[in-house]
Amino acid sequence: MKFKEGYKVREMAGEYVIIKQGRYGADMTRVIALNATSNLLWQELQGRDFEVEDVVKVLTDNYDVERQVALTDAIEWMAKLEEADLVE
Repeated sequence: MKFKEGYKVREMAGEYVIIKQGRYGADMTRVIALNATSNLLWQELQGRDFEVEDVVKVLTDNYDVERQVALTDAIEWMAKLEEADLVE
C-alpha cells in the first residue's frame, strides 16, 4: 500500500487536513481531517510502500499500546484510507 500522489497534509486553523492538490491549487471539495495519530502515521509512512506491520511499528514505537490493540487500530486505519481512496 502507498499513499496516492497529489495528496498533501496541511495545517489549517490548528487542524491537520489532507487535501488533493488541484491543477490551480488545492481542491477544497476533497478535505479529510486527521487526528494527531493519523498525522503521525501519514508523516512516517509518506513516500514509501507500507503494510499493516509498518503501521503497527509506528504505533508501538510512539505510544504505550499493546501490539494487539495497535494491530486492530492499524487494520481499521488502513481500511479507512482505502475507503477514502487515498492509497494504491
